Amino acid sequence: MRRKKVQMRRKTRKQRRTENGILFGSIILCIVTLSAVTLCLILVFNYRAAQIETERMRDEIARLQENYTQEEVDAMIASEKENAALTASLETEDALLLRMKELMLSGDGAVNMLRQFFPDEIVLVDNTQYYFFPIQDNLAKHAFLPENFVLTEDELIEYYDNGELISHKGIDVSRYQEEIDWSAVAGSGVEYAFIRLGIRGYTEGEIKEDDTFEYNINGALDNGIEAGVYFFTQAISVEEAEEEAQFVLDAIEPYDVTYPVVLDVEAVNQDNARTKDLTKEERTEYCIAFCEKIRQAGYTPMIYGNLKSFMLMLDMEKLEDYDKWFAYYDDQLYFPYNVRVWQYTDTGSIEGIDTDVDINISFGNFSGE
Repeated sequence: MRRKKVQMRRKTRKQRRTENGILFGSIILCIVTLSAVTLCLILVFNYRAAQIETERMRDEIARLQENYTQEEVDAMIASEKENAALTASLETEDALLLRMKELMLSGDGAVNMLRQFFPDEIVLVDNTQYYFFPIQDNLAKHAFLPENFVLTEDELIEYYDNGELISHKGIDVSRYQEEIDWSAVAGSGVEYAFIRLGIRGYTEGEIKEDDTFEYNINGALDNGIEAGVYFFTQAISVEEAEEEAQFVLDAIEPYDVTYPVVLDVEAVNQDNARTKDLTKEERTEYCIAFCEKIRQAGYTPMIYGNLKSFMLMLDMEKLEDYDKWFAYYDDQLYFPYNVRVWQYTDTGSIEGIDTDVDINISFGNFSGE
């Protein structure tokens, strides 16, 4: 009898545990259900709020359409376009800054970077001063294509047109090349040479013949190399420019000079240089005086210079009638205007010359001109 009561008591405890479990589960279920209902109510409320906001915006738009004139609507549209353009401009500015950074990191330098960003201007720097010259429509341009310039294995530049070589290989020399083996030079394929004939001193103004002029012009002509000459000017008047031209004409009279007679125009960066205060107009006038005297004697006049010479020191518009010999040391020609000869290096190597030498590429042959 006692054992049975114990068993009944144990059974009752078991039943209680079961009942407690059911109760707990019911509570959890109620909580989950309540949470779901709450979430649904929130979603319904948000949806309704969105509907209300949408309806409010529609009403506002309708009201605006009723209250604004066409001009005011056009003004709002223009304002939105301006904002969009500003956004696009900022994006373009970011791209530009990134490109600038890439160019500077490439080691090309600030000048070359600026030249890429200003293709319609000639950019040069002189004594830390940057200059931007718009390309002039009224000046004749060359038609050379960058891809047609070819750098050979010997680091010589050639120009091809439709696969045909049309450029001519030449050098220019002075006493600084010392004694030249002109036979070896001719064997290296040099077609022409510009021989320095003389200079005018930049302080005293005395005209002097180059020490090696006669040796060089004889050596070139005797080995079948066509010759031109150049004179380094420091004229400070029309009279001096004509004096220089006459000096040149007297010196070349015994020789068969078929290439141009060149006036070398370069800046002398010395405080006591006699030409340091000349204006662009004065230098241009003296160039014309020299070239006209050379032309009247039956020779082809030419002007030699670099970017500084042609852009800062001379008036290109007044010199259109004369051929240009342009000095720019690179494997691409950076100059939009007509040039007949391009001096592309001053550290060239040619058989028969033990020193560095200027190497030129000419476009067309001057013989017979």
